[in-house]
Amino acid sequence: MPAKPQTATVVIVVCFALGLAGRGATESFVTFVLPLSQEFGWDRGSVTSIYSITALAGALSAPLVGVLFDRFGPRQLYAMGLACVGLGLTLAAFADQLWQFYLCIGFGVGFGAAALGNVPHAALLSRWFRNRLSSASGIVYSSSGIGILLLVPLAQFLIDRSGWRNAYHWLGGGVLLLLPALLLLPWGRLAAGHPELAPVGGSAAGGVRGSAVLRAMRIPAFWGLFSVFFFTAFGNLSISVQAVPFLVDSGFPPLQAASAWGFTGMLTPLGMLGFGWLDERIGRRRSVGLSYALSLSAVVAMGLLSRYPSTWLLGLFILLMGTTLGSRGPLVSTLATSLFRGADLGAIYGSIMLGGGLGSAAGSFAGGLLHDWTHGYTVALVVSFVSLCLGGTPFWTVKALATDERHRG
Repeated sequence: MPAKPQTATVVIVVCFALGLAGRGATESFVTFVLPLSQEFGWDRGSVTSIYSITALAGALSAPLVGVLFDRFGPRQLYAMGLACVGLGLTLAAFADQLWQFYLCIGFGVGFGAAALGNVPHAALLSRWFRNRLSSASGIVYSSSGIGILLLVPLAQFLIDRSGWRNAYHWLGGGVLLLLPALLLLPWGRLAAGHPELAPVGGSAAGGVRGSAVLRAMRIPAFWGLFSVFFFTAFGNLSISVQAVPFLVDSGFPPLQAASAWGFTGMLTPLGMLGFGWLDERIGRRRSVGLSYALSLSAVVAMGLLSRYPSTWLLGLFILLMGTTLGSRGPLVSTLATSLFRGADLGAIYGSIMLGGGLGSAAGSFAGGLLHDWTHGYTVALVVSFVSLCLGGTPFWTVKALATDERHRG
């Protein structure tokens, strides 16, 4: 049966919705940092370590998620992801010990979000798009921003109205309600892909053959993309996980702080699509350089905000952070797809994504630890600044990433 153009659109919509649920559920944790600290008397490092476990579980799961996608297909993987996220959030409402949060939010939501995330999305989109892969990836990646926009303020609203335990009940139940609808989708048609782009054996990257991830690791571009993900995630997460508590400490009401941070979700899709468009118009180095320059400016704005809290400076910080947070993701996904397209793309891209998860885990934990050690955010901001500089370096030092040629699958 010939593939229909509408089917490719449905694939984008499904990936977008699942990415929104997975990333939104993960990032809603920023609103639970203060309630958990206040109820249990835990220091900031202990509370943010929950998010670190979530990120670490997602990172370690990424290669496995890729293998599961390649072997069993998207239907089973996505269903497993929704079940893990929904149950993890729901069971967290009963937690009283730190290890219980590690289990429910850390491992449950962490693995579930990885199964609903960019590794399976990239593999599925590569079956439907070639010339428009960059645009399709940008749309799907932007779901993370919309997830922040919708679920972070919603989580704070639920916490204010009914407490953090009931908030977890509502969020978990909402995710589980998506499961029946997911199972009813025509997955045979969605997973088949366009006839001209059906997955075949082998990869297209400089001599790599077969499905061996270890062979892909011999290519400098693999480690370049890995480093981009690791250091950029480390730099962003060392401050973003504490964004809501930071704003509250700076004098803003909790709901206003959560809503302001949630607003970054509306800006994130614009940044992803905008920098993808710039990549095609002004070249890779210029577009990437601009994105990192704005990310570094966001760190500076955050430092100023802690000393001179004001609405206009808050708006500047949200604008800079929102338009650059995750803006490199679609570009990395497109580069990885064009370099390693083949039957084993899921496993290879999952291994690359491992860098981002490890960076997120290390960054979020380090940020909380530095706050406890220094009783402030200055050192964490400096570490974030340096890490973001390192994150952009491979685009200037690795030939396959530095070229301005458009890498299309």
